[in-house]
Formats: sequence, structure tokens, C-alpha cells
Amino acid sequence: MSRQGLHADRVSWSAGGRVVVDDVHLVAAPGSTIGLLGPNGSGKSSLLRLLAGLRPTSSGVVRLGEEDVARMSRRTVARRLALVDQERSVDTEPSVADVIGLGRLPHRPPWAPVSARDVEVVRRCAATTRTEHLLERRYSTLSGGERQRVQIARALAQEPTELLLDEPTNHLDVRHQLELLALVAAAETTTVMALHDLNLAAEHCDQLVLLQHGRVRAAGPPTAVVTRDLVAEVFDVEAVVTVDDGTPHVRFLRAR
Repeated sequence: MSRQGLHADRVSWSAGGRVVVDDVHLVAAPGSTIGLLGPNGSGKSSLLRLLAGLRPTSSGVVRLGEEDVARMSRRTVARRLALVDQERSVDTEPSVADVIGLGRLPHRPPWAPVSARDVEVVRRCAATTRTEHLLERRYSTLSGGERQRVQIARALAQEPTELLLDEPTNHLDVRHQLELLALVAAAETTTVMALHDLNLAAEHCDQLVLLQHGRVRAAGPPTAVVTRDLVAEVFDVEAVVTVDDGTPHVRFLRAR
């Protein structure tokens, strides 16, 4: 039986003589939403780049379905998998429409002009992310939250089956955080996203993976991962965790 979805099989990655991602096993089943949790430096962003095939693993294999990502062409990967990285500066002055349109590149032959289909997809993704009114604006003039939504639109324009998000709620107020996570849930993709907010992760993810020093400390449904003892051990914070309708909620008390 062929496997689908995104898989990391005992994946490790080292840099500068330090192990950053250490023997991680992760299975993102088709249509599931996986949340990566952990303090700063725990390896969340590095793991996402390994899953996207942007870095070669030191050991282990990342697979899209049955295929080894390292053996796939970048164009083939980009037709299936989209990554929204943390904010990066741009040297040019593209419009918002141009930025979202970058998501169509994997679907066009080299040097092919923009098609009517490309234009339709860009406008649809802009409407989905509520950035349609920004299409003619210069990307550099946007707020952090607006840029985040534009980057989500760019990723959706790739029409991916797998979506990787690195801190997608950064720069967003509470309302836009909830709107964005609802949008991700409705995208019908297999999603892996790094999050800092434990309550948002518990509310919006099917499964959670808690990283500590690059290793998986706990994995499973939110009630198994977001516990008082694990919050204290991994984040060094005292908290009260209650469960309401099967979803854990964290109230932080003090740093230990």
C-alpha cells in the first residue's frame, strides 16, 4: 500500500559541529494539520526547511508520498509543496500581485508568459486571504500582518497539497490570527506549521510535535502534548492546564 502525505524518517541535521535536528520522526497524514512546538532554538524552523527539501539531511529521509524529496527536482517539489518562511527583506519593489504570482512559476514552462489561468488563480488566492484590495500596492509598503497574508496567498497560488508554515501568526493581531488559522484549516492541504502560541496550536492542530534541543520530546493529540509537566519541563514555565471539550487551555503563571 503506497504511503501518502509528508514523512520525516529519523531525520537529523547538523551545522557548525552542532546537532540542530536530532533523529526526528514525523508523519503528516493527508489533510492533517501538524503543529510544531518548542522554545526558541529547538529546531522548528530547521525541521521545516528539511521537510521542504531546502537543506540536505545529515541522516534520515524526507518523503512526499513514496518519493525521497532529495531526489526530486525543485520544480516538481514546488508543484506539490509550498513553504511560507519567516519574513525576509526584498531588494526589488514588486507589487503584491507580482509576489502572489511567484506561486505560479512552478506551473509555467520557462519563459512562458502569464496566462489567464495564472491571473485567475492570483485573484482567487488574494480574495481568499483578503488581500485583493492590495494587489496594486508595492509589497514594501505593507505592514507585517499584510505581508504575512500576501505570503500565504503566494503559497496557495502554488496550489499545493502540502503546506509548511513558519510562525504564520507573527505580526498578526488576535482577530487576524484566528482568521488565518481558519483559512489554513479550510485550505484542504496537509499542513505542518511552527507555532509559539500553545493555545492556538492546541485549538487548531490535529496533532502536535514538541521539540526540545532538536529532538522530539512528545508527539500526539493536543491533550497528550500540552500538559502542565511538559510545559514546565520544556519551556521552564509554571502553568495551569485545563481541558475543555477535549482541547487543552494554558494559563501561564510564572517563569520557573
